[in-house]
Amino acid sequence: MNEKNPQFLLINKPVGWTSFDVVGFIRKGILRSAQNDDKKIKVGHAGTLDPFATGLLIVGVGREATKKLDEFKKLPKTYIATVELGATSDTYDVTGKITPTVILNEAKDPLNSRHKGILRCTQNDIKEVLKNFIGKQNQIPPMFSAKKIHGQRLYKLARQGKTVERQPSEIEIYNLKILEYSWPILKIEVQCSTGTYIRSLAHDLGQKLGIGAYCQGLVRTAIGPYELKNAQKLA
Repeated sequence: MNEKNPQFLLINKPVGWTSFDVVGFIRKGILRSAQNDDKKIKVGHAGTLDPFATGLLIVGVGREATKKLDEFKKLPKTYIATVELGATSDTYDVTGKITPTVILNEAKDPLNSRHKGILRCTQNDIKEVLKNFIGKQNQIPPMFSAKKIHGQRLYKLARQGKTVERQPSEIEIYNLKILEYSWPILKIEVQCSTGTYIRSLAHDLGQKLGIGAYCQGLVRTAIGPYELKNAQKLA
């Protein structure tokens, strides 16, 4: 491998790994098999995945490849999100502090003591609310995110217990489809523009339903025409 031979890799990112962990793993693998003049080979990725998420990550190897990564970042993304209803998370995902949501004066749910007192939504209720998220819209990024405000990463401020005002970003959700639903777990497929936070979508869905929700699991299945089924797993 050398800088005149750029390449792109489709990687299935494991759960618990950061996107930079994947880049580091691939760079070390290249250095182990590289010649001395290959030690400065650049490696980068197109589109960050949170550590709790899995799925497709496009990695560029070589200076020419890393220069072209922005082209992949602009492509639409497809995700499968597992959403737990009836609870919230301060990070909007499974890694945060989970707080069950209790709605007073509702019948108790005998199936799950964690969700006692919560109104159980029907699938039709969810379908109607999901319609509100289709199309262009402004989305406020979560505090626990890598977005910078005044030069500081939001997640670093959040870990200090600070909350700052965030400006919404324009995103577009092209399609939302329910794949499975059995209270309190909802699985949806989301096709969206770059810059969309699926964690925020899950949180906002819970707010619209009036019962709270957070993203329990997330898999990125496609970036434009590139699909997870063609990605390689890391050893």
